[in-house]
Amino acid sequence: MTRTIPAFDVRHVPFSRRGAWINLSPVVAAHVTVDDVHLVSHRTGMHAVLSLRPAGPDAEAAWTVDADASRLRWSDGSRSVCAVFAASDVVRIRGEAGASMRLAEAAAELTPFTGTYLYRDPRDGSAVFTSYETGCRYRVTLLRGALHIDGAESLGAATRAVTVTGDDTGWEIAIEEYETSRPPLSLTRSFDACVEEVAEEFGAYADAVAPWAGEADASSSRSDASLLAAYVLWSATVSPAGFFARESVLMSKHWMDKVWSWDHCFNALALASGLPDLALDQFFVPFDHQDASGALPDSVAHSERLYNFVKPPIHGWALRRLRDEGVELSPAQLRDAYDRLARWTRFWLEHRRIPGHALPHYQHGNDSGWDNATTFDRHRVIESPDLAGFLLVQLEVLAELADELHDDPAPWRVEIAAISDGLHQLWTGDGYVARGAVDGEDATRSSLLPSLAIVAADHLSGAVRDALADGIRPFVTPWGPATERPDSAHYARDGYWRGPIWAPSTLLIEDGLRRAGHDDLADEIGARFLRLCENGGFAENFDAQTGEGLRDRAYTWTAAAYLILARDASRRSARY
Repeated sequence: MTRTIPAFDVRHVPFSRRGAWINLSPVVAAHVTVDDVHLVSHRTGMHAVLSLRPAGPDAEAAWTVDADASRLRWSDGSRSVCAVFAASDVVRIRGEAGASMRLAEAAAELTPFTGTYLYRDPRDGSAVFTSYETGCRYRVTLLRGALHIDGAESLGAATRAVTVTGDDTGWEIAIEEYETSRPPLSLTRSFDACVEEVAEEFGAYADAVAPWAGEADASSSRSDASLLAAYVLWSATVSPAGFFARESVLMSKHWMDKVWSWDHCFNALALASGLPDLALDQFFVPFDHQDASGALPDSVAHSERLYNFVKPPIHGWALRRLRDEGVELSPAQLRDAYDRLARWTRFWLEHRRIPGHALPHYQHGNDSGWDNATTFDRHRVIESPDLAGFLLVQLEVLAELADELHDDPAPWRVEIAAISDGLHQLWTGDGYVARGAVDGEDATRSSLLPSLAIVAADHLSGAVRDALADGIRPFVTPWGPATERPDSAHYARDGYWRGPIWAPSTLLIEDGLRRAGHDDLADEIGARFLRLCENGGFAENFDAQTGEGLRDRAYTWTAAAYLILARDASRRSARY
């Protein structure tokens, strides 16, 4: 199937390739976008290593940048410079006659502990930048043209830079990221062949995760957004390194360059039907770092694991949906998934439950994933309906797995009854309320968070399901469900979990409504979120009233939620 290669604005979506730890982007730090495209690395955090600045005979000419999945191009209207990922750790850059490019350090002042050192390798004449911030080297090898090096082997130079120029045939260089040493660069393919290879690689990926994008009856907006969503996931995938033992999809190759222990579930679901092995890898990423108590880390990055918070136990819900998508687990994988999920569940039951209480508790908004939601304004330590709902689903999945593995499901059934009883105590007659874990004081009720208990619809009565659906409606704006009621005094358009629309809450609500038999409202919410992304891209979150993308603009769980909802909508359309 022939695919259109998605084009994008590199100010919003970084240019990268599956497996790479580097990207090209003018976004060099959190909420910081500069004029020049930089080579940015995500080892040991996000670090802008080199600025890449093209030039031509007319010093006043403005250079524009455009990109698609296969190549990035600078142009001043009469000449161009192009870049391609020849491999996950090799960027080739080619300039036309009359163009040049300056590659300069972008890090801090060079000291014994910071900055970038530059030297010429006496073996082959290449220029090598070594970065304290990333712990890696960046070798610039001349393939055609001339290389001019400024500040080599100098500890006090004002700048350390490489300028590449060419003749009437132009020039070409390659930039490699590596750690200590590697053989001189050897290339067997042309620049254009590399572009074609990347296009084919991405095309095969897009065919797998978004096959509907090529269907004859697919709308152009749905196809374009689906392909861009696939690119966001594909390009944010890194090869095993540091704390990652398996290929992993970061939340972004901007500054949110980690895997948080619930975000990964949505990425896994987006990949499930087309790339099941990669989907399973995403599901297991945080379980590789499960601690002795059974807790998952809050987040994992290349050189960092954090355990000071956790994330909500949506993993039973995710595993069930993965298997519903046809992801098959070997007997060993099934046993492993059961054992890990059981330990994670016992963490909540044994380490997050006050003696004599039926329900486990969150210790901070961060534990829920809704960091600053108004539910936590009165108390940080709360027993919350969403947590109870997630655990009911997870306990049910564990009981089913126990049956499948010929283990005893009875202990899980006992806990289901206890959690169900505890959740009932949070019912107010028209909805659920979170309560302080110690004093039992009700939390405020203007947040959407308690409504996420609808994910456990199979354990709720028809009257409760209907009341939850009615309670969700006031949150739904023209773009989808706001995280805080729009008429609340605490609503903030860019208030993180105090107003904006987020992908995970949207998808969990949509799924719960379907399980509760409220397909019409689920259809409405799903369609609005699809339209939101088709208009505003794949931002971390969105203004609930205008649909404007907020914060990080290339967030993988947003792209994943779009792909999941588009996939499901395509299937429903095919049935009818």
